[in-house]
Amino acid sequence: MNITVEAPAPSAERAAPRAQKPLRARGPSIALAGSGGGGVMTAGNLLLDAAARAGAYALMVRTSGPQIRGGEAAALLRLDAQPVLGLADEFDLLLALDWQNMHRFGDEIALGPHSIIVGDTDAGDVPAVFLESGARVMPLAFKALAKSIPGSWVNMLALGVSGVLAGLPRQALEEALRASWRRSSGLDANLQGLAAGMDAGAAIAEQLAASGHPFPALAALTRDATVKRWALSGNEAAGYGAIQGGVRFVAAYPITPATELLEWMAPALSKVGGSLLQAEDELASINMIIGASFGGVPSLTATAGPGLALMAEGIGLAVAAEIPIVVVNVMRGGPSTGIPAKSEQSDLSFAVNGLHGDAPRLVLAPNSIADCALTTQWAVHLAETLQAPALVLSDQFMGQSRAIIEAPAPTDFGTQRLRASAGEGPYRRYLDTPSGVSPMAYPGTVGTVYTADGLEHTQSGVPSSQNADHRLQMDKRLRKLQIFDYGALWADVSGQGVAAVITFGSVTPAVREAVERAGAQGVALRLIALRLLAPLRCAELAQALEGVTDVMVVEQNHSGQLLRYLRGEFDFVRPPRAYHRPGPLPLRPQEVLQALLAWRNAP
Repeated sequence: MNITVEAPAPSAERAAPRAQKPLRARGPSIALAGSGGGGVMTAGNLLLDAAARAGAYALMVRTSGPQIRGGEAAALLRLDAQPVLGLADEFDLLLALDWQNMHRFGDEIALGPHSIIVGDTDAGDVPAVFLESGARVMPLAFKALAKSIPGSWVNMLALGVSGVLAGLPRQALEEALRASWRRSSGLDANLQGLAAGMDAGAAIAEQLAASGHPFPALAALTRDATVKRWALSGNEAAGYGAIQGGVRFVAAYPITPATELLEWMAPALSKVGGSLLQAEDELASINMIIGASFGGVPSLTATAGPGLALMAEGIGLAVAAEIPIVVVNVMRGGPSTGIPAKSEQSDLSFAVNGLHGDAPRLVLAPNSIADCALTTQWAVHLAETLQAPALVLSDQFMGQSRAIIEAPAPTDFGTQRLRASAGEGPYRRYLDTPSGVSPMAYPGTVGTVYTADGLEHTQSGVPSSQNADHRLQMDKRLRKLQIFDYGALWADVSGQGVAAVITFGSVTPAVREAVERAGAQGVALRLIALRLLAPLRCAELAQALEGVTDVMVVEQNHSGQLLRYLRGEFDFVRPPRAYHRPGPLPLRPQEVLQALLAWRNAP
C-alpha cells in the first residue's frame, strides 16, 4: 500500500543528473520445499552450516502453511560472501521434494525467467503459479535415486544438489553432515546420498553453463579459522543478549513465534545460576517477573501479540511501582489469533500507547537478527537503570530465521540498579530525585520497609489520591525517561541527501538494500533505522534530519502505525510520505526501491 500525505515540492536533487553506480554481484538465493517431516528444514540448516564452514554468510527463513506443524514447509535461503540481513527479491533455485500444496508458496517463493526449478517428476506436476514465472524446469528423480542407495534420505540428496549449485565446496557439505549426525547408524549411506546429490548438482550446473544460463554460484571463498562465526536465530540472539545483560529469571507461557526464545534460555540460564519457569498463562508470567525483580533479580518474559495484550495491566503495575522488567514481544500477524507463523509489525501502537492511564515505558526494536542480541541487552540495561518496564519488539521474521553472523562483540553497559542501603535515615522509595530515579530497596534491607503496588502514592510509598502527590509522581516517572542520555544507540543513521527514509525492525535490511540500489541510480537518501521507539528522541531525530526536506516512513503493517506515531511526537518540515502494507509476505528490496523511486520522481 502506497499512501501519499501531501506530495513534496520538487527539489534540486530531483533535477540533478543521476550517475549510475554498479552494484556488486549478489550470491545465490535458494528455496528448499516439501511436505512437513520431509526434512527440508534439516537440509536448510545443514546448508547454512556448510556455508559458514566455507567462509560464506547466509540467512535462512523458514515458512510453513497454516497448519504450523505438518503440511507444506519451505526453507528460504540467501548466501553471500558478505553479511546477509534480508531475503532477495527472487529465488535462483526452487528445489522441491514434492509438490503437495506447494502452490500456497506462490507469493513467498518468487521466481523469474532466470530461475530454475528442480523437482521430482514422480512427485507430481509443477504448480502453474511457478511455471508462469518463466523459470526453467530441470527434473530430477529424487526418490528413485535415494532408493538406489539403501538407507539414504531424500533431503540429503537435496542438500548435495543445492550446495554444489550454490558453489559450496564438497568438503564443507560433508563436514556439516558429519557434525550434525547423532544416530548410531546411517551416516555412511547418507554421505553416499549427499555425494550422489552433489554429482547431480554438478551435472545440472554443466547443463546451465552450456546453455548460456549459468547459476549465480558463490565465487571462491576464503575462511579465516581465527574469526568466529555464529549460526543463530533472532530468538536465540535475544536470549543471549538478555543473559549478557544480567537476566537470571524468566517466567513465560509458550506462544508462537516466541517459544524458541524460551526453549533456548531454559538450559542457558541454568549455566549461569538462573532459572526459567513455565507459567500457567501470560497474566501469571508478567506478575511472576515483577515479583522476582522486586526481589532484586533482573527478569524477563517473552510473548507475542495476544499474550502482550493480556500483560497490559501487569506492565502498568511495573510502571507505577517503578519495577524494572523486560518483555520481548515477537510480533506476528493480527488481530486476535491472526497469522501465528507469519510476520507483521502491527503491535507498535499497542506497545507505545496501549496501557491505561499515562504510563511511560521503554520500547525498543532490533533491526536485524544479530541486533536482537545488542538491543535486548540494552533493554535490560535501560530497565534496570531507569527502574521501568522495557518492551522489545522483535517479530516472527527475525525470531524464527537463522543467520550466519560474526560473533557478537562483548558489550558492557555497566548495568547497575540504584539500590538503597540500610541505616541511611528515613527511607522514601519514590523520592523525587533530579534524575527521577530513586534508590530501590530489596526485601529484608533494614529500615527500608515500604508498600509497592499499583496505587498512586507519596514519596514514601503510602497510597494517596492527593493532587500534589499524583502530579509529582507522574512528572517523576516521565522525567526519568526523557532526560536520560541514551547515546548513539537510539538509531542507526547512514547516508546523505535532502530526502530521508525512516524505518524500524525487521524491514530495515530490505529498506537498507533498497536505499543502496537507489544510490546506485543516483538517488541519494539518508536512512534512519530507529532502535529506541519510546521515548522518541526528538532532538536527536531533528539533528539526523538536518537539511532534509522530504521524509518517507516505511513499515510492515496495514495502518501506518509508525507514521502516525511519529507525526504525533515530532514536527516534520512537511508531512512525510509513507509506504506500508501488512504481512504475511516480507517486504523485498525491489518493492521498496520502486516506492522510493516513485516518491523521488513525483512531479
